[in-house]
Amino acid sequence: MSVAFVTYFDEGTAHTIYRSTMERRLAACPNIFAIGSIYRWEGDVVNNSEFVSLLKILSKDFQAVAEVVKQQHQYDVPCIVRYDVAEGSEDYLSWFIASTVRPP
Repeated sequence: MSVAFVTYFDEGTAHTIYRSTMERRLAACPNIFAIGSIYRWEGDVVNNSEFVSLLKILSKDFQAVAEVVKQQHQYDVPCIVRYDVAEGSEDYLSWFIASTVRPP
């Protein structure tokens, strides 16, 4: 299990993308929240408000998730990173697995 961390320009795009990943059963229980971001872009330091989603995914599905994000994202270079989940409660992990099983 992993968490994909993705940033967005606006909340609407975050919702559109997380719905796409959930419809494909690539993600379980995305969380979306507002953040402040400071980054370097085209030689300038930019300070923006953004939204981030934490998409709980199977590690093997990261590339598929990244493709969904890239197809629908506004940024030329979206932040899409994956973090391994070292541990979790058995009940939650069982629910997560059931939420991401795709029909054959």
